[in-house]
Amino acid sequence: MSAATALRTRFPAAARMPPPAREGGSGELAGLLRSGRAVVLTGAGCSTGSGIPDYRDAGGRWKGRQPMQYQQFLRSAAGRRRYWARSLLGWPRVAAATPNAGHRALASLEAYGAVTGVITQNVDGLHGRAGSRVVVDLHGRLDRVECLDCGAMGERDAFQERLWIANPQWGRLAAGDAPDGDADLDGVDYDRFRVPGCGRCGGVLKPAVVFFGEGVPRPRVDRAMGLMQAADTLLVAGSSLMVWSGYRFVRAARERGMRVVAVGLGLTRGEAELDFRVTDDCATVLAGLADALPA
Repeated sequence: MSAATALRTRFPAAARMPPPAREGGSGELAGLLRSGRAVVLTGAGCSTGSGIPDYRDAGGRWKGRQPMQYQQFLRSAAGRRRYWARSLLGWPRVAAATPNAGHRALASLEAYGAVTGVITQNVDGLHGRAGSRVVVDLHGRLDRVECLDCGAMGERDAFQERLWIANPQWGRLAAGDAPDGDADLDGVDYDRFRVPGCGRCGGVLKPAVVFFGEGVPRPRVDRAMGLMQAADTLLVAGSSLMVWSGYRFVRAARERGMRVVAVGLGLTRGEAELDFRVTDDCATVLAGLADALPA
């Protein structure tokens, strides 16, 4: 029984996924990178090794509550208070996270010339900190905030200080870990939480990320598609491809006649489009690829 087939047995929800792609090996993937160039699409599984939780289990199911929706953030002041209250306690974990072996390996593969760039669904900024030079932050960056009224951009660390000043009592609360700088926080009165407005116009501030239900800006998608023109392989690392913003690149790669390979512990929405998969920890596989290529 292959590792991917075993996942379907362990996670019944995975039965709704396409049948697992052929199980390949790290050596086969290394051969592709020696003879060609890959563009890499990364998801949450690439950052779990840095201590940042992911949303879904290996069968594609939500692990906890579904994240904040874009329209909910826009229309509900109560929703925004709840978001920022949890984010106040969750942001320090993301801010303290450091690149893992997988991030560093992708930077090395880019320097070697085997990778044209990274398209990431993650919002933690760890690819850039690891040394990758060509990175498309498809869903934005959590270390920045933007004003929905005047468009001003600011640093999250500075806004974090403003949140603490406005809500000093929240430092006594204990919260569990959640994805993307969120925190599990229950049984509290969010009505008492105060969210500062934009320092320029007093408007509504939002993290500079693409929420669920929000579209990815077209220039960002176009830049990501441009990276594929210089590659012959799309390597999907740590993404379930359950959202269209990532899956679209698998479809585009197939239309261009590119090879598509996935690395990670879970199944993907795109199993039917894969040439093969390597079912293993992302950091382990990527670090092995970097070591396997000539110095």
